[in-house]
Amino acid sequence: MGILRVVNLGVEVGERKILKNVNLYIKSGETFVLFGPNGSGKSTLLNAIIGNPTYRVVSGRIMFKKIDVTNLPTNERTKLGIGIAFQNPPKISGVKLIDVLRFCARIGGYTEEKILELAEKMNMVNHLYREINVGFSGGEVKRSELLQLMLMNPDLILLDEPDSGVDLENVALIGEAINELLERDKNAESREKSGIIITHQGHILDYVDADYAAILYNGRIACIGEPEDILNQIRNHGYEGCMARCLRNMNENSG
Repeated sequence: MGILRVVNLGVEVGERKILKNVNLYIKSGETFVLFGPNGSGKSTLLNAIIGNPTYRVVSGRIMFKKIDVTNLPTNERTKLGIGIAFQNPPKISGVKLIDVLRFCARIGGYTEEKILELAEKMNMVNHLYREINVGFSGGEVKRSELLQLMLMNPDLILLDEPDSGVDLENVALIGEAINELLERDKNAESREKSGIIITHQGHILDYVDADYAAILYNGRIACIGEPEDILNQIRNHGYEGCMARCLRNMNENSG
């Protein structure tokens, strides 16, 4: 069953149109990886799906669990089961991490004991009574974001560059947490969690076995295929070279 359907989506930020006629379909239990150069609209797509009002939908629709959420506020989308880990979440002075985790746990239906269990798993116990992201390292910020998602227990998980700005040790821990969130340790028929992972370097693919990938280029989705194959093409030919090869393959197949 399809959990997310994005149809002919156009999104503007300010006066600038970032996304143009984006189409995307994700089934329940599938994990999708999104590549693309800086400024191509990857983060814009995730922000539009979660309902960030800065990102204005000017055309198309976003369907989640067969419900049109295009005009729903973020909190309503969260209640339906969409969760996001931002690339650069803000520092929040005066708000302790434990208070946000308690709120997340209420959404996910978890107890205080579960907060402590997952905080220990994510090496965040010593950060529970610190202000959110204030003085956190890059890896600590990412682990904090994932800890919040784990407690919210969403059905669709949006991850904006979870492998950026972190060392190898943190990437391994983050990869394990993402695998657990997305139920990648289960067989495909048993998975219920779906996800979109934005990655620039592709390091997270060493730890997370995604189903398929695509490139977002000039505001449009193209070159859908196997994650490792797409990543290798990007590494070997760059984004422009990869797009050119994709277009050649499409023309040959259509001919």
